[in-house]
Amino acid sequence: MDMGELAFYTNQELINELMRRKTFLGVVVHAEDELRQQGWRGEKIFRVQFNANLERETASGLLDVIAERMLLLNED
Repeated sequence: MDMGELAFYTNQELINELMRRKTFLGVVVHAEDELRQQGWRGEKIFRVQFNANLERETASGLLDVIAERMLLLNED
């Protein structure tokens, strides 16, 4: 994937590229539909994706840690 051409790829194509990479260790949380207008309107459905480098329990634990830290940030 040529880095200069990222604008020509859809979000799903970029996510698929990450999921294929053996060096990627993480979780991707994204809206099921791409944002086509300014701002967020209505209800959104989100997907969580992780590749074979993480087990389901590890990915879930990572999301728990992120949620806890986000709550702490909101307290500040």
